[in-house]
Amino acid sequence: MKKSHVIIAVVIVATLLLLFAMSVQIARLVLGDGVINSSGDGIGYVEVKGPILDSGETVKQLAEMRKKTNVKAVVLRIESPGGVIGPSQEIYAAVKKLAKTKKVVVSMGSVAASGGYHVAIPAAVIYANPGTITGSIGVLMKLSNVEGLMDKVGMKAFTLKSGKFKDTGSPVRPLTDEDKALLQGVIGNLHEQFVKAVAESRKLPVEEVRRLADGRVYTGEQALALRLVDRLGTLEDAVEEAGRLAGIKGEPTLIMPPKKRKFLRELLLEEVSGIFSAAARRDGGFSVNYELDSSMGDTAR
Repeated sequence: MKKSHVIIAVVIVATLLLLFAMSVQIARLVLGDGVINSSGDGIGYVEVKGPILDSGETVKQLAEMRKKTNVKAVVLRIESPGGVIGPSQEIYAAVKKLAKTKKVVVSMGSVAASGGYHVAIPAAVIYANPGTITGSIGVLMKLSNVEGLMDKVGMKAFTLKSGKFKDTGSPVRPLTDEDKALLQGVIGNLHEQFVKAVAESRKLPVEEVRRLADGRVYTGEQALALRLVDRLGTLEDAVEEAGRLAGIKGEPTLIMPPKKRKFLRELLLEEVSGIFSAAARRDGGFSVNYELDSSMGDTAR
């Protein structure tokens, strides 16, 4: 066989293998990864991973764990730097509702800060690793101004509005003192909501939480000393604790929520939505968040 024929054959085989791998990935996206579950008694397991931008799927999973009679307690694994305030508050409310009927044990991974910490606080027990980054109790708003850039390229912007504050935060005009006071008032109110939620859930004096809630992060060890978490330990420790609280003898079975099945239409809509959201941010749209600051590898509340 000629060398060129061998090369062509290798390319064809490699292409077929690549197409097969791509088809498997597409099938997983469209059909979901299946349901890992158990008909016997066990411990429910729910994850909060990545920036908190939407609450729908997590709230649904927590509701399912609340309704399942064979779920005797729930482990909530958090690996999140925080995110948007509204979805964080919705997940917090869902965890709080679940905790009224079943024991919830939180396991913090490498980071559970800001909104990631907010969703953890209704739990009966919060585990963190000694090196977990947590805390960051605060609210962040980022704004940009592109007037200088527009002047350089000879662009002008015009805004028609129904009230003087309607374009507050616009990237094409400077913030006035009134704008700043208005936005600072919004941030202050949202921050106070966060502080009160922590004080209530962790049974700490509000003034003590205010002192801790200046946006700084804490390690798991520091958070334990400040009573922001309950124990140091791994995910395995959290699962064992949930089993003990539920009265399950031996190693508890993990009951996973069914994963959302995504159809091609949904995937396309998500992609388009992501493109428009990115464009809106570039064009000066702003949001108030709970993430860690991006300069620390994290986002706002």
